[in-house]
Amino acid sequence: MPRIEPIPMEELAPEPRRVIEDGVTSGRYATAIPLQIFAYRTQQILMTDAARRVWGQDSLLGGRILELLRIRSAQLGECQPCMQSRKHDSITDEDVACLLGPGHGDLTRQEQLAVRFLDLLSSDHHAIDDEVYRELGEVFTAAQIIELGFACASSMGLHRFIHTLDVYGHDRPVIAYSPDQVDRARADATLSRGA
Repeated sequence: MPRIEPIPMEELAPEPRRVIEDGVTSGRYATAIPLQIFAYRTQQILMTDAARRVWGQDSLLGGRILELLRIRSAQLGECQPCMQSRKHDSITDEDVACLLGPGHGDLTRQEQLAVRFLDLLSSDHHAIDDEVYRELGEVFTAAQIIELGFACASSMGLHRFIHTLDVYGHDRPVIAYSPDQVDRARADATLSRGA
């Protein structure tokens, strides 16, 4: 059981339930469990789903590079549900294996540098220096580099957060489901002072 107990499907409000059912049925999500946790905050699940629906649309990097980054980020963040899913038809098991290998194997130069940037941002962002940007500038435009940075940053944070939830855990949840936890804040002195 995850650290925060997923809201049972039958307890979900209609809109989050629709988002989860449609997303799993369409293949947008590999499993409902993280979404059942995100549904504690209705706006969060709706924003997450909206972002997932447009992921890759109007991308200057292209859907394949974004999907390679998403999978690599899931590998680095040990996000099991995200490592298992494939959201772009071009991604093969060999591509995924390349993400684990040194130099990232048979990927194109753009793909290799994009994945290398993600790896550096994840492990040693101080190593991203002039030379790294010079190399990126040889195969990407400035606009693509900006998209690359935001795509890496947003996927890394989400995958690391999902990992901390222990989605496939076997222990009892740290925070058990209770309907009074949905869309509510705990009132305390900090909140009442407007901080």
